[in-house]
Amino acid sequence: MIFGGLQKLTLLDFPGAVACIVFTRGCNFLCPFCHNALLVNRTGEAQEIDEEEIISFLNKRKGVLEGVVITGGEPLLHHELENFIVRVREIGYKVKLDTNGSLPDRLKDLVSKGLLDYVAMDIKNSFEKYPCTAGTDRVNVQDIEESIDFLLTGTVPYEFRTTLTAELHTPQDIVSIARRIEGAERYFLQNFKDSGDLVGSGNSPVSDEILEEMCNLAKKYVKYCEKR
Repeated sequence: MIFGGLQKLTLLDFPGAVACIVFTRGCNFLCPFCHNALLVNRTGEAQEIDEEEIISFLNKRKGVLEGVVITGGEPLLHHELENFIVRVREIGYKVKLDTNGSLPDRLKDLVSKGLLDYVAMDIKNSFEKYPCTAGTDRVNVQDIEESIDFLLTGTVPYEFRTTLTAELHTPQDIVSIARRIEGAERYFLQNFKDSGDLVGSGNSPVSDEILEEMCNLAKKYVKYCEKR
């Protein structure tokens, strides 16, 4: 595989593990608030990091790092991903996958083979707002629901998360999401932050008061909800 980036250390992105992050290129969504435009709609400008370089780094950091976070873009678009994960696990690392949930069959396949230790799935918005939030009319909400239902079985440790913007999200949207994932182990609300490398424009964070309200509303339906 060719990757678009490597963050050599994170203490926040893999619960319970000191990890690094590898970034895949390409995505089937164009969320306007996405902060990784180089990996989504400007892939020609992204870094090119060969898989062998990543494996070499992981071998050198064995004993220091415990996990690898695979994010994007949308990692499940890459058919070579499974072989890469196998190599990572052979070195002795745990693997966390970040996904938008649009490819449930591939998600289930990796989990069924014991290749994932943790999954973080982004739920973009209430389902009626999915096309405008994901930036495409081609999103299949049934696929999103299938991924949600699969993770809710608890087959693999997981979290759901939603990135919030004042333009796209209301407290009622969060209630709609929380009801759909009722009983979920973990749900995180992430306020929008302008990274300077956005897919779209015209987005702003929700106020602290609205964020607090959204979090309190979601807590009525899920086991754990926090602002991130």
